[in-house]
Amino acid sequence: PYHVKINQNLYLEASLHSSDPSLELFLDTCVASPTRQNFTTRSYAIIKNGCVKDPTYSSYYSPYRHTLRFKFNAFQFVRSNPEVYLQCELVVCRTFDYSSRCHQGCVQRSKRETSS
Repeated sequence: PYHVKINQNLYLEASLHSSDPSLELFLDTCVASPTRQNFTTRSYAIIKNGCVKDPTYSSYYSPYRHTLRFKFNAFQFVRSNPEVYLQCELVVCRTFDYSSRCHQGCVQRSKRETSS
């Protein structure tokens, strides 16, 4: 556990441990939940499909393609335990594969039309 105060900056770093210099990381989705078992029912998206959802989110420069650095402000779910659990999905891509998910960035998913 990592103990922080509400609204305190929470800095995170994710690294790919590989000797292949042609790989890079992309943060696709990062979701918070008041429980460690359920990240869908009562969850809060910080990043979703590469799109920033939390206004306190910032990414930071890393000199290494295989390392991501970012931050957001700590928060607590209303009427819940003070714990907040974080689950992030990262994508590993070839650095110069411009058709890869890493180079697509934010992907807005269109909603399906419902028929009568």
